Amino acid sequence: MSRRSRKRREFGRDISGWVAVDKPAGHSSVETLNKTKKSFSARKAGHAGTLDRAASGILAVAFGEATKTVPYLTDALKTYRFTVRFGQSTDTCDADGEVVATSESRPSEADILNALAEFRGNIMQVPPKFSAIKIDGVRAHERARSGEDFTPEARALFVAELEMLGRPDADHAEFLLTCGKGGYVRSIARDLGESLGCLGHAGSLRRIRSGPFDEESCLALETVEELSGSPELDEFLLPLETVLIDLPELRCTAGAAAQLRNGTPAPVFGDFPDYGGEAWVSSGGRAVAIGEFRSGELIPKRVFRDSKASGRQSEAIE
Repeated sequence: MSRRSRKRREFGRDISGWVAVDKPAGHSSVETLNKTKKSFSARKAGHAGTLDRAASGILAVAFGEATKTVPYLTDALKTYRFTVRFGQSTDTCDADGEVVATSESRPSEADILNALAEFRGNIMQVPPKFSAIKIDGVRAHERARSGEDFTPEARALFVAELEMLGRPDADHAEFLLTCGKGGYVRSIARDLGESLGCLGHAGSLRRIRSGPFDEESCLALETVEELSGSPELDEFLLPLETVLIDLPELRCTAGAAAQLRNGTPAPVFGDFPDYGGEAWVSSGGRAVAIGEFRSGELIPKRVFRDSKASGRQSEAIE
């Protein structure tokens, strides 16, 4: 590793934990992540679940060892509140795109309610052409901007909830969506408009829940920047264990914790999951590892360093 690369890696505080940031519309997820990382002076950071630039709402940011738990939040259910603009389809499937087709038809409230049933449960969804998915190693939005004619492959999506909240006028309706990993609200809006025979695209969009994080636990990006570098900001840091609520927790002794952190299977105790099931292990109130349970032992897949972090989680693993 070069001296320059070593200095880059050593920059920032070695903190660990989660913070839910309210991303404002007009900011990209990467911009919000970078501003949050800078405000916390964190050495390492990542986020779970990209939001479109035009969208607002919860962007969960992980620091340090907590970045190892990002997949567990990425897989968690997320809830969105959004509007659909009927009568127009756009190339991006949202209000930022160019209108490519129009319709004079407008659905009745009964038509909308009846159509929602086909979008619930396990469905197949085609992502928008202007999206970050990769096709043969190239981002779909890059192919779309170059004028390439293509259709992304449909992907499986679990929709736990899709309800209409209101109908302010004939051109618009507001909805609540709870779905699993990989869902595109823009595709829901596009497909709903096509199903109703009137076309449609997504208008305003806000993520109001991401796994265990909701709007009440969300910190405005403006506040994050105002408190930059202050001890008060660290008080909003949550333990990495926050996103492991859907996994069984087992416990182990200090000796077993040392084995697990070295990547060696070790005995655990607690309410055992099924053989081969995934679980996380704690010792002294700190997360030690995530792994596979087999016959009284945990086979570690991810391990967490045994060091303290700053902020509210001072007694949690860093």
